[in-house]
Amino acid sequence: MGTPMPNSGHRKYYSVGEAAWLLGVQPSEVRRAIRTGALPTIRRRSRLVVPDYVLVRLLGDRSDGGDA
Repeated sequence: MGTPMPNSGHRKYYSVGEAAWLLGVQPSEVRRAIRTGALPTIRRRSRLVVPDYVLVRLLGDRSDGGDA
C-alpha cells in the first residue's frame, strides 16, 4: 500500500557496546576514545552513539594497513 522508506534497513548509529563489538575491542576502550575525543559521537535521545560513517572510516583504515 505505501512506498518503502529509503534506507529502511540501514542503521545510522551504533551504541558503545555495538561499536566495541564491531571494532573488536572492549567497551571501556571505546568509552576512553570518546572521552579523549579520538572517536566522534553524537547524542540521540540522551545517549551517546557512534555514527556509522565513523566506524566505516575506522574499519577501512584497519583493512588498508594489513597488506604491507
